[in-house]
Amino acid sequence: MTIKIFCDIADLNQIKKFSKKKIVKGFTTNPSLMRKAGAKNYKVYSKQILKNCKKKSISFEVFADNFNSMIEQGIEINSWGKNVYVKVPIVNSKNQFTGKVIKNLNNKNIKLNITAVYSAKQTAKILKMINKKTRVIISIFAGRAGDTGKDPVPEIIRSIRIAKRFKNVEILWASVREPYNYIQAKQLGCHIITIPPSIIDKIQNFGKSFDQLTVETVKGFLIDSRKSKFKIK
Repeated sequence: MTIKIFCDIADLNQIKKFSKKKIVKGFTTNPSLMRKAGAKNYKVYSKQILKNCKKKSISFEVFADNFNSMIEQGIEINSWGKNVYVKVPIVNSKNQFTGKVIKNLNNKNIKLNITAVYSAKQTAKILKMINKKTRVIISIFAGRAGDTGKDPVPEIIRSIRIAKRFKNVEILWASVREPYNYIQAKQLGCHIITIPPSIIDKIQNFGKSFDQLTVETVKGFLIDSRKSKFKIK
């Protein structure tokens, strides 16, 4: 099965660069990435991103915390472009399930990316809120789960299985920690993986033999030791 690579970034120059790469099929952003990129006005900055990303899909997240405001923001974000997905967290900061928001926007045929998902139980709750025609991405934060010592793989496997009857739903491996996560996501049958630029660059170097890696590593040590003019005696 093929898996689509989305670039997880909000920096304008990086989006311009990676939008030209065939390996990248889309982009994901979030309020934290937007802030890191220096965005002051969310709408203005998003429109600037869209000038550099006209054809590939891109997700912009709502940042309101109450449901009615989330719906209003979702409708507005959706109007920015045909390639836009509206990103909605599965709960708000009070841990209230955003099912009302998901259902409302889904019924308006707005493409959604449901984010901050960690379990198959959460995936099942999302599936109960959506139709079988409007596109929905479910982003499972595998890396962040792993950071806490929890294995995300069983949750992703179950999520893929229960979502199979929804042809409009794609399961996304989010919060990548290393290039090998791409292989894992592909083997599990994830539809999408969202990856930061530095790791996409490493994936493009896949295929090197262990012998090549050994020589490159040793050369790197040698170069650094010479640059530092190290001496034992």
